[in-house]
Amino acid sequence: QLSVYTTTRSNIGAENNIDLVLNVEDFDIESKFERTVNVSVPKKTRNNGTLYAYIFVHHAGILPWHDGKQVHIVSPLTTYMVPKPEEVNLLTGESTTQQIEAEKQTSALDEPVSHWRSRLTLNVMVEDFVFDGSSLPADVHRYMKMVQLGKTVHYLPILFIDQLSNRVKDLMVINRSTTELPLTVSYDKISLGKLRFWIHMQDAVYSLQQFGFSEKDADEVKGIFVDTNLYFLALTFFVAAFHLLFDFLAFKNDISFWKKKRSMIGMSTKAVLWRCFSTVVIFLFLLDEQTSLLVLIPAGIGAVIELWKVKKALKMTIKWQGIRPKIQFGTYNDSEKKTEEYDTQAMKYLSYLLYPLCIGGAGYSLLNVKYKSWYSWLINSFVNGVYAFGFLFMLPQLFVNYKMKSVAHLPWKAFTYKAFNTFIDDIFAFIITMPTSHRLACFRDDVVFLVYLYQRW
Repeated sequence: QLSVYTTTRSNIGAENNIDLVLNVEDFDIESKFERTVNVSVPKKTRNNGTLYAYIFVHHAGILPWHDGKQVHIVSPLTTYMVPKPEEVNLLTGESTTQQIEAEKQTSALDEPVSHWRSRLTLNVMVEDFVFDGSSLPADVHRYMKMVQLGKTVHYLPILFIDQLSNRVKDLMVINRSTTELPLTVSYDKISLGKLRFWIHMQDAVYSLQQFGFSEKDADEVKGIFVDTNLYFLALTFFVAAFHLLFDFLAFKNDISFWKKKRSMIGMSTKAVLWRCFSTVVIFLFLLDEQTSLLVLIPAGIGAVIELWKVKKALKMTIKWQGIRPKIQFGTYNDSEKKTEEYDTQAMKYLSYLLYPLCIGGAGYSLLNVKYKSWYSWLINSFVNGVYAFGFLFMLPQLFVNYKMKSVAHLPWKAFTYKAFNTFIDDIFAFIITMPTSHRLACFRDDVVFLVYLYQRW
């Protein structure tokens, strides 16, 4: 039978200070099941302590610690995390959830507190296998237990807890007044191949955390493995390799193009300024949303490059007078001034549409949407303007191209690599956790690039 106990101690010797929360008689390792039970939460756990689950597979009718052939595994049912800041309506102060008063009194928002893992996923390896005794793989050996009775060695069932199924979205803050919490125990058999793969994946996630990745970053990696079909996952890894390559080539060619550029003929300065502003705002928004590093790092690199391009576009030079910097701007020739006229004309038409929409959107979200802080509202308002109407700021460059009847002044190599990445981003948009507005922006870029292609043709 299968028995699940809870205790506040990391090791137990007998039946003292433990609670039986689930007992499955006539446990059939071939049949999967899922049961939800209410678990009593001890005072020690409510005071920011830990609670452990002891899972036993043992002979029916015998207490597990009296059974010489029992096999067990231990898993913490709690973890420590900084609670997510509460979101409120900034005008009325109304919150989406009732914030726990006790938590407010005992813990600052930046201090980790005990959270409840609401899922416990168990597996027993059911496949027969033969390994040479001297070369048993370390991953399987770690989970194998055996007992010698007389001259016979009995290999016990391989019991495994799937830690990858423990997701941040399922965690619940443990409140001092909570005496019971729900726990969903699910069981399924597992093959030898999947067991070994899952062990390596869990080790990889653990290694990420040891290298300083947060629980949320590790959770993003878990989600890729748990929530994605394995064939689709293999395709994703293949595509991701090309994404990194094209990212590198796009950055390299973009930097090379702007490094050699001495004239702004045919280039929309306002489009460069807008791209710089939008990439910085998007980076700050992704940082505020605590988005996956897989999305955040490329956005940060892009923002730095765009700041450097603004310096080149405005012909800025910085001279130091002692410890005080002096910024000087270069002059434009007649051809560059003509480009600026087209640029200004395009922006004039756009401003009639853009500014009312952005201001109206910011006002609407302030009245109807809840945020963590005023800074969060400001960044969200900016980024919604960037995402919803950002493509409009790409139109001045299209307008300049139309007026000059030329696209020869554009960095086409960098554009081509970015285009490949845009289509790859469309795939990533479905499998990596990111804000919905960022996801929609991936498809918006496709349309703009197709217009550029039409102009080139």
